[in-house]
Amino acid sequence: MKSMRLSYIPPAASAAPQSPSYGRKKNASAAPPSAAASTTVLTSPLVTTTRTPKQTEQEDEQLVAKTKTTRTVIATTNGRAAPSQSRPRRRPAPAAAASAASLPMTFCNALEEVINTFIDPPALRPAVDPRNVLTSNFVPVDELPPTPCPVVRGAIPRCLAGGAYIRNGPNPQHLPRGPHHLFDGDGMLHSLLLPSPASSGDDPVLCSRYVQTYKYLVERDAGAPVLPNVFSGFHGVAGMARGAVVAARVLTGQMNPLEGVGLANTSLAYFAGRLYALGESDLPYAVRVHPDTGEVTTHGRCDFGGRLVMGMTAHPKKDPVTGELFAFRYGPVPPFVTYFRFDPAGNKGADVPIFSVQQPSFLHDFAITERYAIFPEIQIVMKPMDMVVGGGSPVGSDPGKVPRLGVIPRYATDESEMRWFEVPGFNIMHSVNAWEEAGGEELVLVAPNVLSIEHALEHMELVHSCVEKVRINLRTGVVTRTPLAAGNFDFPVINPAFLGRRNRYGYFGVGDPAPKIGGVAKLDFDRAGEGDCTVAQRDFGPGCFAGEPFFVADDVEGNGNEDDGYLVCYVHDEATGENRFVVMDARSPDLEIVAEVQLPGRVPYGFHGLFVTQAELQSQHQ
Repeated sequence: MKSMRLSYIPPAASAAPQSPSYGRKKNASAAPPSAAASTTVLTSPLVTTTRTPKQTEQEDEQLVAKTKTTRTVIATTNGRAAPSQSRPRRRPAPAAAASAASLPMTFCNALEEVINTFIDPPALRPAVDPRNVLTSNFVPVDELPPTPCPVVRGAIPRCLAGGAYIRNGPNPQHLPRGPHHLFDGDGMLHSLLLPSPASSGDDPVLCSRYVQTYKYLVERDAGAPVLPNVFSGFHGVAGMARGAVVAARVLTGQMNPLEGVGLANTSLAYFAGRLYALGESDLPYAVRVHPDTGEVTTHGRCDFGGRLVMGMTAHPKKDPVTGELFAFRYGPVPPFVTYFRFDPAGNKGADVPIFSVQQPSFLHDFAITERYAIFPEIQIVMKPMDMVVGGGSPVGSDPGKVPRLGVIPRYATDESEMRWFEVPGFNIMHSVNAWEEAGGEELVLVAPNVLSIEHALEHMELVHSCVEKVRINLRTGVVTRTPLAAGNFDFPVINPAFLGRRNRYGYFGVGDPAPKIGGVAKLDFDRAGEGDCTVAQRDFGPGCFAGEPFFVADDVEGNGNEDDGYLVCYVHDEATGENRFVVMDARSPDLEIVAEVQLPGRVPYGFHGLFVTQAELQSQHQ
């Protein structure tokens, strides 16, 4: 199986929208579902969505029986699964589907072709040229129905049995018409369901499905891109022109921005009995992994009873002791940051606007301790006027800005107790963990510091991140920093049971170069100040790359130590095209591989993943 390179050929302005094999127009000849065929389903106070009726219990039983008796692996071609007749149920198509061939849509499509051909052709900006971005294992793949995969090395540890590892990442369903950034692809979930102890002899089952966001559905039914790319499309005059086309689409009923315009392509979270696909440009989307078949379905966009608006971070923090979830949103209009939390039942609390953030910043992650929340304000900022006046991008770096950390009591009802501490040169995209020491007088934060922040968005291969331990004395205001390793480490994970509490070990993806991950490194935070704190490392080998590892605690055979557990991830061999699910012993000095599963097709490089236990899969809300 060979990896393949996307051949990008801009369509002529007068031609119909083109789609490569991975972006075929689905059900092109079928009429849109009638209004009578749909229902407005209120599955819980948390989820409100309009879609077709969900599968009946009888259909679920039939699907389970079919999966258990059919063990044929679907053939693949160039790393892409053969088309499947099995698809998640569709919700009624939006208005854009009914008018796909209408004059307004044809006119808007023609305007976009003019913009992409004459004003902002991709070739003028190589960093966002699809011919450069969507290559190798970044080439998108088709959906894959539940497909058995053999275990080819070792045995799956008992603590993973019956659970599922799910990885989120961008996977554009259509060939981009113009500039394309890696962050702009539609979200696709790659879920590997591992056999339970009771299903002896069964193979793991891989399923890859799109998160059916509103954007995805509009463009699926239109058969072509409709919404412009956020990270690459709004640039200078072309950005303003694309904004005008979007306004025309809204005014002519081709899309409704109130139903969401973002991507759920970044991460996942499980809380209050529900699994969510997350992307900070939109609300969470409820998804479900069937505990018996491994099928992945999207259940709707969630506003939590109307209490959540606009968007939410893709990195919420779940307290392992209280079960609460802490989160925030950020945006280009005041308040630029808003903090909030959910109780263990999933009920959202009141918003806490942070008006002391006086400039819109790119705030991707944060940290919590037992009593505080910590927000980083970094040198990546939103500058919408730069697009209008200077012909630049609305998001970019500001070298003159001094990064700072904001500390607020995690149960604050307003920002009156918010304190800011300047930390020059400290730019973090992801946090590892934070905790309190000295009776709560000091806060400790561990995070990779992006040393070349100006490259963080457009030239990620030039980014180098150095892990640091930052100590904040709340009494004196003194901030101290200690480097923990010199390697290019990011995409950090810890044992989730220690989130917000003092912990010793962190596991990091090794950029080779970023965003590709060539291996995994284990750091011992207790060695801070003694030089390089790396105590174990696993390299995947020449031409083999993965994504973020995820730590699964061994609650079956472990001894209760922090590093009793396993690291899991998907690994791709660019030379052979082979793809495997890899399980590493987090305790061993070389992070020994104890099990591997051969995957039937490519899993493109992506972002963040999650392991959901068998008990959590079985307790998911319908």
